[in-house]
Amino acid sequence: MQKIKIAVIGGGAAGFMAAVTAKENNPNAHVTIFEKSNKVLSKVLISGGGRCNLTHNCKSISQLIKNYPRGGKELKKSFSQFSNSDTIEWFKKNNIRLKIESDNRMFPESNSSQTIIDLFIRKTEKLNIKICLSSKVDKIQHSKGKISLQVNNKNIKFDRLIISTGGYPKISGFKLFKELGYNISSPVPSLFTFNIPNDDMTKLMGVVVENTSAKVKGLKLKQNGPVLITHWGLSGPCILKLSSWGAKDLADLEYHFITQINWLSENEEFARAGINKQLTSKKNIYNSNPFALPKRLWHHILEKVKIDELQKWNVLNKKLRNRLINTLVNDEFTVNGKTTFKEEFVTCGGITLEQINMKTMESKIHKNIYFSGEVLNMDAVTGGFNFQAAWTTGYLCGKNASK
Repeated sequence: MQKIKIAVIGGGAAGFMAAVTAKENNPNAHVTIFEKSNKVLSKVLISGGGRCNLTHNCKSISQLIKNYPRGGKELKKSFSQFSNSDTIEWFKKNNIRLKIESDNRMFPESNSSQTIIDLFIRKTEKLNIKICLSSKVDKIQHSKGKISLQVNNKNIKFDRLIISTGGYPKISGFKLFKELGYNISSPVPSLFTFNIPNDDMTKLMGVVVENTSAKVKGLKLKQNGPVLITHWGLSGPCILKLSSWGAKDLADLEYHFITQINWLSENEEFARAGINKQLTSKKNIYNSNPFALPKRLWHHILEKVKIDELQKWNVLNKKLRNRLINTLVNDEFTVNGKTTFKEEFVTCGGITLEQINMKTMESKIHKNIYFSGEVLNMDAVTGGFNFQAAWTTGYLCGKNASK
């Protein structure tokens, strides 16, 4: 193995996977991680509420790529080299036992993201990988396959460069890469919740409705899954998936739009049949919910359609029946703004993938420069898929840059 110097820009999940893989593949390589902040793996620390949702238990690559609104088709080539099953095996070999939750998300058995951070820190120490904190790269020069980095006003030369900086909220963050000639898809937020200020629905904060579907009025966007009502609006997997697939469109609308919620995730005929079965009953409607909706939500919907709390099913008139059915399957909310999903900021946008060899992650423009993680124009819904893209692309960068 040749003695080469490899620089990794970015101390996140993709950067550490790239650095560790490079050194394990070529023990003679000198590997240095440059991190502009004073800490590493900060996103790993907060992932999954501090439990670290490492990956997802998808059974096939074709199923896996369906969770990437941007980059799924291109990632198919990458996943054919290192898939989620390879990720699971990699952590297993490194004595990290994983568990599968009911929704197929995967976490370390320890239920602590610190387990993953400790693993990567141990490995970098054992492999003598150098970590430089508070080290901002201000310039990248490439000439005849050789790379020079300007770091804290010092010029350092390297044979290979792996760029794993993560995403940026504004296109100005991609300045270094634009100067090198890369095309950038303008970044916009992905994975956010919907603000519905001044809507009475927010009084139900904490209520979860397990089976719903949601749409954006005027767009061909629809997602299914649980909805969580918060003190500012609508959240939960269904809304987060909708925001991810609609990231560009919703940015164009400046986050002012109407979302339509089907609380039953069923059609109007289903709702009508459920209500018709109750029409001979003398029970109080407030106390007799035929759809097993959360009690607080059921009462809220009845209030919204102006059904009196003493109303009996057997005397419910046609007008109120129709209003109730419409609200159950097509409840509308005016969205005015967004809230980023916790601190797990995800962007849609970045370096366009046609400039990258997705089997090796090497740049098609510059020999010996590789890219991994969210700096690329790829992103996923929640469930461990963004980390999976980081592990895969980081691994491929390390494997191929170390040759």
